[in-house]
Amino acid sequence: MKKNIMNTYGRFDVVFEKGKGTKVYDVNGKEYLDFVAGVAVNCLGHSHPAIAKTLAAQGEKLMHISNLYWNTEQIALAEKLVSHSDHHQVFFCNSGTEAVETALKLARKCGKLKGGSSKNQIIYMNNSFHGRTMGALAVTGQEKYQKDFMPLMTGLKSVPFNDIEKLKAAIDEDTCAVILEPIQGEGGIVAAQRSYLQEVKALCSQYDALLVFDEVQCGIGRLGSLFAYQSFGVIPDVICMAKGLGGGFPIGAVLATEEAASAFVPGDHGCTFGGNPLACAVSLTVLDELINNGIIDGVNEKSLYMIGKLAVLQEKFDVVQGVQGLGLLLGLKVKGEPKAIINKCFEKGLMLVGAGESVIRVVPPLNVSAEEIDEAVKILEEAILEVYKD
Repeated sequence: MKKNIMNTYGRFDVVFEKGKGTKVYDVNGKEYLDFVAGVAVNCLGHSHPAIAKTLAAQGEKLMHISNLYWNTEQIALAEKLVSHSDHHQVFFCNSGTEAVETALKLARKCGKLKGGSSKNQIIYMNNSFHGRTMGALAVTGQEKYQKDFMPLMTGLKSVPFNDIEKLKAAIDEDTCAVILEPIQGEGGIVAAQRSYLQEVKALCSQYDALLVFDEVQCGIGRLGSLFAYQSFGVIPDVICMAKGLGGGFPIGAVLATEEAASAFVPGDHGCTFGGNPLACAVSLTVLDELINNGIIDGVNEKSLYMIGKLAVLQEKFDVVQGVQGLGLLLGLKVKGEPKAIINKCFEKGLMLVGAGESVIRVVPPLNVSAEEIDEAVKILEEAILEVYKD
């Protein structure tokens, strides 16, 4: 069985077969509390009844029709995203990486229209992560992901995150875009400073460059606002999203201002499965649950509760150095490599994942309960005690 899958992931030695809410069950019936949530995908947990109902109903109605034609679900989802944002047009795709690729192409086209062929430079951040296809990989500021796939896309500059002076030194009239994550996820749950984002926005305006926010991991309610930018008070020109947008069903999207979006004309870009009726119907259901059923409204309260619980671990254990992040995208910083703690938690039935070199990422479903948070922190404490008992 396993020999038929390409060796691209260091997987845990487990095979899962079902899940419900925050719990998943392996083929032997063992229960796990899932605080990975498909890496911030399962915003409503597993097998949410509203999603299951939509999948069945839409599956009997219309699943795919291609973008040669309009479909009602795609139109409705675009209207929903636009109505809850400061943006005007959407391009639909299937993943976060595809969303980033779209944004990069849009940036290059906008640059060419504004400043000619020389306005093609894209600035990205050190320690960032934007995906694994060749364009997205080129703006991922971590050599370990890039080195075996050189040469990558050219016309790029990298600068340190949260360092406005370095960005000022790098940006010029040939810059067509700056791309960043409001919170660096794979890079270690590092949040941008609000003042920094404000200055980045001003620089992009000064040099007529697009400001692109990669909200693939930190968006769709995870920070307590539908879009991550709304938690920072800085409006980007372009937003890349995916993960939680489908609550477990593959869908990605790029949301842009009218000025930025107008650069694309028929033939510039496309996506065979993008905006298919099934994915859009699921996404509409997810957004309805998040917005109209109050899930997003409870995120910050749950965040404060969890941060308080995790802070107690910092008081108890020298190995725990702090809690970082916002909303329900949190990181527990530890001394050294966190793998031993993560593995011990897994043995005890708690799923966690690392971020960066020394951070345990904590990303439960957004509808997690206080009791489930208590259970997770209890297991985490037991794991730390066992790993560092000597």
